Amino acid sequence: MSKIKNIALLGSTGSIGTQTLEIVSKYPDRFKVIVLSAGSNAELLISQARIFKPDYASIADLTKYSLVKKNLTGTGIKVLAGNEELEHVITEEKIDLVVAAMVGYAGMKPVMTAVRAGKNIALANKETLVVAGELIMKVAGESGSKIIPVDSEHSAIFQCLAGENINAVDKIVLTASGGPFRGYSYEQLMKVTPAEALKHPRWDMGNKITVDSASLMNKGLEVIEAKWLFNLPPEKIEVIIHPQSIIHSLVYFYDGSVKAQMGVPDMKIPILYALSYPERLKSELKRLNLYEYNNLTFEKPDQKIFRNLPLAFDALRAGGNMPCILNAANEIAVRSFLEGKTGFLQMSDIVEHAMNKTPYIKDVTLETLEASDFESRQRAKDYLNKMSLHI
Repeated sequence: MSKIKNIALLGSTGSIGTQTLEIVSKYPDRFKVIVLSAGSNAELLISQARIFKPDYASIADLTKYSLVKKNLTGTGIKVLAGNEELEHVITEEKIDLVVAAMVGYAGMKPVMTAVRAGKNIALANKETLVVAGELIMKVAGESGSKIIPVDSEHSAIFQCLAGENINAVDKIVLTASGGPFRGYSYEQLMKVTPAEALKHPRWDMGNKITVDSASLMNKGLEVIEAKWLFNLPPEKIEVIIHPQSIIHSLVYFYDGSVKAQMGVPDMKIPILYALSYPERLKSELKRLNLYEYNNLTFEKPDQKIFRNLPLAFDALRAGGNMPCILNAANEIAVRSFLEGKTGFLQMSDIVEHAMNKTPYIKDVTLETLEASDFESRQRAKDYLNKMSLHI
């Protein structure tokens, strides 16, 4: 019988985090949660801690610490406050796998700490590699940390490359559903609302990633992430719109062969694969029935209207701190859009402005990336203020 895998789950109250716990609950003889961490959703963290009984429950929002502490008194669970204490416990020897499901830039430092400690990472926080891919992969190579992607597209490529020589790859193709606004004109996109953007046709995800999917920024971030995960240049990475979301991504090889990984659009499938890797565990998750999908279609993305995708490619080609600048400005833009303070198309304007105005740095460190993240956010906010918008 295989050893129980001890897990630290960062971002337990988000979409990926809650689905991860659903998977864990189905395999009590295979997975044990040692650490649960949340940003500010104290109530859900408390509920999860009572059910899964981890050694540690961490809350990043210091104003919620007392509430979590009070409600978990007597359970034997140690309550942590802020990321410093969290970063310390995820390096403990008994932790076998760190599931990085925190949203946004905030997830980067804990992941770097875990990678330095040689921990294997199930990575759902794409911003980590977008912002600091070069640094993260360098440290992973030195520490022996293995990064297993959770995103359905990167998981698909990871699976297609199993047993293959990366030098035999002609290109990889990331599929995108196209989101709720596929086929919309410029004039139509000028009028879309946050509520409409959050109605994804295929995937059930958190608000930020759902908006990113609608704007194609999510695919742009995945392109940058893929460069670091699979050590490929930008010219070997493509994006194709596949509305049915059945083929999750493809790998073209130089002998003319193509591998594609397929499945129903359910994030629990790549989550389970990442948790159980290098094994595969039997599940009761829905199986793909091709008779239900007799019309798989593919389109080129409209990069003139959905400008976030070419902006992401620009950032990838520039390298250095430019992906960090892109990511930071996008987080500001998405928040402003969700608050109804800026339009859908203006999000690309905000990102482009920050990329043009934030100083470029070719050779980066964690310190320069942190400074670039801060400055890009300021540039984005300045742009919004000039538009008489306040965030």
